[in-house]
Amino acid sequence: QVQLVESGGGSVQTGGSLTLSCAGIGYIDSNDCMAWFRQAPGKEREGVAAIDIDGGAGYADSVKGRFTISQDNAKSTLYLHMNSLEPKDTAMYYCAAAGRDYLLCPHVVPEMELAFGIWGQGTQVTVSS
Repeated sequence: QVQLVESGGGSVQTGGSLTLSCAGIGYIDSNDCMAWFRQAPGKEREGVAAIDIDGGAGYADSVKGRFTISQDNAKSTLYLHMNSLEPKDTAMYYCAAAGRDYLLCPHVVPEMELAFGIWGQGTQVTVSS
């Protein structure tokens, strides 16, 4: 059974950077669409970035130009490089895999999380002003 384990979260000040990692323990199908989501307290989970089998990437408007998603298939690891962090980026961040179910990959659209069936446990990112 595929397991996803996130790491790299932490506390930073406004303008700081973090890189999140998501290790796929087991097997990540090379055809999977991988993505990062986040959920802030009291808010719905939202898609942040997605990457498809060809390395094509998509981003939420709120993070374009600041976040970069990448994947190392040899290491079965997904990354989210976050720069110019702002307090509004504070949230629990989750990685997820969609298999072949997310046909819009790598576009980030509302309710895209419904197509993702494999999730990690999350890693907390806190940005202070």
